[in-house]
Amino acid sequence: MTYSLILLAHGSSDPAWRAPFERFHASLAARMQAPLKLAYMELSEPSLESSVAELAAAGIRRAEILPLFFAAGRHLRKDVPAQVEALRSSHPGIELELLPPVGEHPAFIDALAAVIAEQAGEALPT
Repeated sequence: MTYSLILLAHGSSDPAWRAPFERFHASLAARMQAPLKLAYMELSEPSLESSVAELAAAGIRRAEILPLFFAAGRHLRKDVPAQVEALRSSHPGIELELLPPVGEHPAFIDALAAVIAEQAGEALPT
């Protein structure tokens, strides 16, 4: 396999904060054929840098980075693109693409709306 998807979360020094992301990653990785990595932008390991280095060493030629963020704030407009550019320089053998944050995907919006409606005891119109 020459492709991988990296799920990118913000990161936290609190292991309890990371636990839902780790459970989500494990559940999703068991259902997908493509290699799936979980990485953190800061404060946690595995970092985006160590994840890309590991993929490059394994011969992965292309990786897409899917931010697990609701919206593209400062981190996704400035910090993460700068990280990705630095990684492109240090790992020229792997093509890296930064995708829009998951929160902007219509299916995510629909799923979140369904959860909120369920919590409110309402059914969404279909």
